[in-house]
Amino acid sequence: MEFGFTTAAYVVSAVLFILSLGGLSGQESAKRAVWYGIVGMALAVAATLVGPGSGLWLLSVILVAAGGIIGWYVAKKVQMTEMPQLVAAMHSLVGLAAVFVGYNAYIEMARVGAMTEEARHALTGFAALIAHKTPIELSILRVELFLGVFIGAVTFTGSVIAYGKLAGKVTSAAKKLPGGHVLNAGAALGSLLLLILFVNGAGAWTLIAMTLLAFFIGYHLIMGIGGADMPVVVSMLNSYSGWAAAAIGFSLGNDLLIVVGALVGSSGAILSYIMCKAMNRSFISVILGGFGGASGPAMEVEGEQIAIDAQGVADALNEADSIIIIPGYGMAVAQAQNAVSELTSMLRGRGKNVRFAIHPVAGRLPGHMNVLLAEAKVPYDIVLEMDEINEDFPETDVAIVIGSNDIVNPAAQDDPNSPIAGMPVLECWKAKQVFVSKRGQGTGYSGIENPLFYKDNTRMFYGDAKKSLEELLHLVRM
Repeated sequence: MEFGFTTAAYVVSAVLFILSLGGLSGQESAKRAVWYGIVGMALAVAATLVGPGSGLWLLSVILVAAGGIIGWYVAKKVQMTEMPQLVAAMHSLVGLAAVFVGYNAYIEMARVGAMTEEARHALTGFAALIAHKTPIELSILRVELFLGVFIGAVTFTGSVIAYGKLAGKVTSAAKKLPGGHVLNAGAALGSLLLLILFVNGAGAWTLIAMTLLAFFIGYHLIMGIGGADMPVVVSMLNSYSGWAAAAIGFSLGNDLLIVVGALVGSSGAILSYIMCKAMNRSFISVILGGFGGASGPAMEVEGEQIAIDAQGVADALNEADSIIIIPGYGMAVAQAQNAVSELTSMLRGRGKNVRFAIHPVAGRLPGHMNVLLAEAKVPYDIVLEMDEINEDFPETDVAIVIGSNDIVNPAAQDDPNSPIAGMPVLECWKAKQVFVSKRGQGTGYSGIENPLFYKDNTRMFYGDAKKSLEELLHLVRM
């Protein structure tokens, strides 16, 4: 009876997770999709607590309650600008959980293996599952367990480094130890050798040694990727955490964990591919080095950055009929999305055609800009993707860039030696006038110079984005 209920609950949860994932593809359905996921997870946890092998009720309830309270507190405290860091931190916890579960499964295998045949008949839960496996099935279980720990360990240290880079606690520049890729390849080959030894019963030391090598791979792999590739890295680590969960699901014989892990792993991999395609880069090139692989000296940027004050920008907006706004991470840092939304409402109320251009890798997290704009109540139908709006810039009177750098950098098209050469970008410089809202003359998170700032039709609107736009609001009203 318990097993039947748990299976039925897992099937319903899996359906809800699929509906949740599908709903997250659109802004209109995203809120409903989140609730699908919440209900699915609550049902899955409840079914696990009352299903076969359940026990330690007090400890389970305390841990679930503690996790829920911590999650609620973190969700209330973390700002939208810190979402990329939070996601990376969550991925690290998933990876670490996979490592712990894998080690616990190994300990349980060793315990059951040391029992007599008579004692095994009284076992329940995971121990009973192990007791009924044939030698071949146990070898397969060791492989599943080993892979789960390996992927989990890579995900853990990789996510910790990603968190550090996103939070500014670790340099965003690509850093590798002497030997670079050879060290990663050597660690991977060493792990493969340890897998062979582990399956053949060499003992716990092989699992421990592999874990240390996997920790190194995760650390060194992400340290070697530059800051401009962080959106792809976050998506990739999301995929890794899913595959780690799926591998552990196979080890535990938990169908729902397998399904959820496969959903997360495949969706993260697909998103990583889409983002790499949007950057005109291969997934392998990102993982093996990221930005910074220029083959020669970058093209020299000529001219000077010309500043403009709020009155000058307001005059241009008052005269313009068509306006495209390009948001970036600088908008998120300044928390200027509400000021942007108010400016948009004001301009649209005066009959002007105002739209938003979103690059697939804008910000430091996939969909970051879309979420910020939705939070600020910007209408969904005027938020357009790069492919939908790029051809409209030549007929646009004013383009406003708020805290973006690489996604509007013409060097991607003009300079074959640029680290972002070949990357599709928003061609805002083709608009009649371009205003760039920026704190100062720095090169931004990726450290790549932008010739857009020196073009004849570009004016630099220096200052904190939120304060600058609030000042602009008063002038546009006049």
